[in-house]
Amino acid sequence: MASLGEKPVMVSICCITYNQEPYIRKALDGFLSQKTSFAYEVLIHDDASTDRTAEIIRQYADRYPDVIKPIFQKENQYSRGFTNISGTYNFPRAAGRYIAMCEGDDYWTDPRKLQKQVDFMEAHPDCSLVFHSARIKTEGRAFTESRMRPYRRSRRISPEEIIDKTSGYPTASLMFRTDMVRELPDFYEKAPIADIPLQLLAAARGWAYYMDKPMCVYRLGGSYSWTELQKKGDRDEKSRRYYLQMKEMYRGFDRMTEGRFHETVLRAVRRIYFLTKVNSKDYKVVLSGKYRMFYRELSLRTRFFIRLEAEMPGFYGFLFRLYHLGQR
Repeated sequence: MASLGEKPVMVSICCITYNQEPYIRKALDGFLSQKTSFAYEVLIHDDASTDRTAEIIRQYADRYPDVIKPIFQKENQYSRGFTNISGTYNFPRAAGRYIAMCEGDDYWTDPRKLQKQVDFMEAHPDCSLVFHSARIKTEGRAFTESRMRPYRRSRRISPEEIIDKTSGYPTASLMFRTDMVRELPDFYEKAPIADIPLQLLAAARGWAYYMDKPMCVYRLGGSYSWTELQKKGDRDEKSRRYYLQMKEMYRGFDRMTEGRFHETVLRAVRRIYFLTKVNSKDYKVVLSGKYRMFYRELSLRTRFFIRLEAEMPGFYGFLFRLYHLGQR
């Protein structure tokens, strides 16, 4: 870990947590293991966790007071309707030239991750975003991919590709310039999630660079992850509401950029609609000819299970129950 000493902070690591007691040590250890030629800080926001997450963060903050800088909420902000936690509580206090993102249930695995990303951004001042692939760690058992790998080689990514992507970018891989989030537009403030509007802001500024190396772990299936919370309750209604919010977010981005990426934005909105139908298992829409192009962009594994469940739901249900029964 690079000591602060007299060095100015180069990177502000922004982390948000809520009830992540089993995972938070792994995230913090990943931050502290970074080997860098510069100083960095960890800005962590705990949203009134009811388990021992805050206690563990305090232990680390006591040991590394110059590096780990926590905020502890007494009342859960997300339940009050605040979805822009990072933008409200972490970004404004960032002292670094760059911001690196990582939520409390994910973690970094490469001790040179920050150095590699900073070196690239310092050498390419017109690059607005650097990110990389991730390994996927599943909590419980699920049919899922083993890696989150948006592209098959390291390369430059155009603004259009950032806006309308065929695969998500791991949040724990994102690094961007702090001045990009000093003043956040309305479409960011109202977005249901924080990582995609960040990527849109980067697209408005220029190109990104993808490093085809899994330098972090994306944890799938944590009890309080956004993905898992979306599965609870009325999934169809949550999917519908999510689509409408995302549609409005893209429209706001389109207005901010004065229609510079209008056709790409329209396609991205259609893709979001398609993906919400995948998540809500509305396979009549998913398998319709209207969305064939998006369907073909799904992984072979995902398409196989969609077909199996759509055409043989009884057999799929039997395999699903058998699989999970075997994991007890």
